Amino acid sequence: MKDLGFVRVAAAVPQMRVGDTEYNKEQIISMIRDAATERVDVVCFPELCVTGYTCADLFFLQQLQHDAIKALEEISNATRGLSTIVIVGCPLKVDNNLYNCSFVLSDGEVVGVVPKVNLPNTGEFYEKRWFTPGRDLNVHTLDLFSGDVPFGHDLLFTTPDYVFGIEMCEDLWSPLPPSTQLAIQGAEIIFNLSSSNCITGKHSFRRQMITQQSARVHCGYVYTSSGVGESSTDAVFSGSTYIAENGDMLSEGERFRRTSGMIINEIDVERLRTDRQRNTNFTADHQGEYRRVCATAVAHEPVEPEHRVFSRMPFLPEEAESESFYSDVLSIQTAALAKRWEHTHAGSMVIGISGGLDSTLALLVACLTADLIGKDRSDVIGVTMPGFGTSDRTYQNALALMTHLGITQREISIASAVTQHFEDIGHDMSVHDVVYENAQARERTQILMDIANQSGGLVIGTGDLSELALGWATYNGDQMSMYGVNAGIPKTLVRGVVGYAATNIFGGEVARILRDIIATPVSPELLPTDEDGEIAQKTEDKVGPYELHDFFIYYLMRYGFTTTKIRYMAERAFGEQYTSEEIEHWLSVFTRRFVSQQYKRSCMPDGPKVTFVSLSPRGDWRMPSDAAIKL
Repeated sequence: MKDLGFVRVAAAVPQMRVGDTEYNKEQIISMIRDAATERVDVVCFPELCVTGYTCADLFFLQQLQHDAIKALEEISNATRGLSTIVIVGCPLKVDNNLYNCSFVLSDGEVVGVVPKVNLPNTGEFYEKRWFTPGRDLNVHTLDLFSGDVPFGHDLLFTTPDYVFGIEMCEDLWSPLPPSTQLAIQGAEIIFNLSSSNCITGKHSFRRQMITQQSARVHCGYVYTSSGVGESSTDAVFSGSTYIAENGDMLSEGERFRRTSGMIINEIDVERLRTDRQRNTNFTADHQGEYRRVCATAVAHEPVEPEHRVFSRMPFLPEEAESESFYSDVLSIQTAALAKRWEHTHAGSMVIGISGGLDSTLALLVACLTADLIGKDRSDVIGVTMPGFGTSDRTYQNALALMTHLGITQREISIASAVTQHFEDIGHDMSVHDVVYENAQARERTQILMDIANQSGGLVIGTGDLSELALGWATYNGDQMSMYGVNAGIPKTLVRGVVGYAATNIFGGEVARILRDIIATPVSPELLPTDEDGEIAQKTEDKVGPYELHDFFIYYLMRYGFTTTKIRYMAERAFGEQYTSEEIEHWLSVFTRRFVSQQYKRSCMPDGPKVTFVSLSPRGDWRMPSDAAIKL
């Protein structure tokens, strides 16, 4: 398969016995073989895992030092012929100093050794009693059993597909973690070999530090810590393992396991590169020169992200964060509209109310904004404009919603005006083509604009981000307004916000109406209803499912992924719902419309950015309207 930019990593915690290097070696080698079977690219073991972290003054014994290096050599030999790079922790004596080191092993060789820089100097683990900090070294190359090996904290390990760096335990807790400079110098994945003990509250704080650091430097972060086999004389170790990426926790292992354990996931280095590319300050703080070390293992076919879960709704929050997330969405919208309302001294906010999702959200935002700035809701003018395709369900919901929200409501049928217009331009009304549809949309916009002039008001646009991406709007019809309050919100998020409002803000009859609107098929209602008066023109039958399009939008706009990668991810996320052929078809529809419909976005009204993605031609997306790119 084509390389999709994923690197499979593992965080391993072997069973161990303090000071028993032979036993520890066997456990580590067994887990290396398991990782290789799983086609892991890099597996990371805990700090000092060859000896155990809690050996204390046993570290001074020449026998333990000798046994540790002997075990390390056998571990290195065990990697020969494997496609997996291995990182293990082991003490190393250099001249008269003992260092707490991470060894990078690849295809039977030690390719680099990284000493721990920041040593804990309080409590029961006063490492400076045994080890020398690896900050200022007189030796930069070691003569180990595999030949001359680079030695230092300034090492970047390179492969043809990714670059990684290493920091150790206390390094992450320091004011300036080594991973910060490692990332700035080019490391895309950071491995942390740790032996952090477990006390109450530390787990959540450590987890937070890892996700924040991965977000701060746009990296993958793999953390593994010593397990319960360590000495419990003065502390307990839980064997915490984490795999994070750019602020997201991808995998988290079981703590306090009494057997060996390993978590596996895939880091998306293409995603990381996109964010670094856009953050032009990322390379502005180089300090010194870092050495690059080749760490290529035996080649294998690119891995598929078998362990990675792709959310079908990337714009939506995790359930635990949903309440605050949706509250923020509404707060952003109302703050934006409040600023525009007060700045323009508008006498009213004019909104076309169709009984559909988008106009409903715009209406809710207008009402909440009126409440926020001390305006009367009667200053919000809702206009329902039934036409040739208006269904009774949406019509009744529009009227009921306006009534129960207490706004000023007007009803103006467009049927006679559009009929007259067709006569004026010589269009046959029985021909339900683009002229038939767009004339209705433009007539509605004209009505709204003129009512706004009557009332000294602003026309509030209802179109959403998904419609803008697809160009699913009539140019100078519903594409135009005086402020597009929904312009930064994709369709899947519109549905979520309206649902949140029904549950948490509005009650009674308003909540009931909102839930029925959510359940109504999405439609512009520009074609006549069926024989039962139901909606005949369903948007998703024409342009495709919005859940798919929002998925495409997110990964194209947020990360610039190729359509090959987006299609693969969509197949993984929606495989039980859509066939590969359906996904490929709707993706081709999306890319074609996205490129060809830029001219509608180039002159779109102002509107607030809400998520990571915005299509504003003045902000996040600046694209020529006559681009001929093939996505």
